[in-house]
Amino acid sequence: MPISRRTALSLAVALLATTAQAQGWPAKPIRLIVPFPAGGGTDLIARDLANKLSTQGYNFVVENKPGSGGGVGVDAVAKAQPDGYAFVMGQTSNLAINPSLYAKLPYEPTKDLTPIGLVASSPLVIVTGASSPYKTLAEVIQASKAKPASINYASSGNGTVAHLTAESLQKVAGIQLTHIPYKGAAQGATDVISGQVQLYMSSVPTLLGHIKSGKMRPLAVTSPQRVNDLPQVPTVAELGYKNFESVTWFGILGPAKLPADIVAKLNADINKALKDPELRKKLEDQGADVSGGTPQQFGQLIREDMVRWGKLVKESGAKLD
Repeated sequence: MPISRRTALSLAVALLATTAQAQGWPAKPIRLIVPFPAGGGTDLIARDLANKLSTQGYNFVVENKPGSGGGVGVDAVAKAQPDGYAFVMGQTSNLAINPSLYAKLPYEPTKDLTPIGLVASSPLVIVTGASSPYKTLAEVIQASKAKPASINYASSGNGTVAHLTAESLQKVAGIQLTHIPYKGAAQGATDVISGQVQLYMSSVPTLLGHIKSGKMRPLAVTSPQRVNDLPQVPTVAELGYKNFESVTWFGILGPAKLPADIVAKLNADINKALKDPELRKKLEDQGADVSGGTPQQFGQLIREDMVRWGKLVKESGAKLD
């Protein structure tokens, strides 16, 4: 159906305005929201990436906005103007798990956000404090079977990857642990080190520093293969729980309806930054696996993991208002 001359002119003006906006971008500081407290794996990766992008003409201001398993920070970006000045370092919990966990989630990851690029991924590591009597995961499981619910474990919040991974471990091992949710990964770490909490699991970047300093004892990792930075630590699968695997990922997203030129430019610059040896070493030294790729690939990962984690949420019976 042919369009009128006025409509065609309006479309052309809109296209030129969008292109002009993208060509002049960024013209001011950009908010990069981390939906968890400072000091966790998501925060560390976001700040390392922001610092590297600053050498490519960007000025990112990292803002921690925790709450609701990362949902508060993600929602802030979902509701932001699509002008290229607000992004979020999203993560498995708030993008793939929250839609099945919360009865009323204020955002829809596949509709209200624009995937920009996957940055990194990481397995979880199961740890105790250095003063804990448990030296192996087998000892934890044996003690829990002897006295169900006597061992407590911390996670970075209800419905997070760590929480659901622990639920899966309890199911396959036939044990019962007591869950103590925190508002962020760094906060739980303090209580594990002090001995107030007996067991903890979080991403390798979050806990690697504490492990290397001797404050935490690693028992197992949740990846299919051992982690390069923790070669002496067995996988859960190695310990007799075949095919057990849990990995969390981190990526940049903006509001829906972002100009395509801005999406393309930031994606290209993120991929360029991730190829930089200095940044790669920083991320890998934290136990992260560097990713990269297209916005489309990142979007596909989100959709696939929403299905996979949604099934685990259903099986666990976890629900939040």
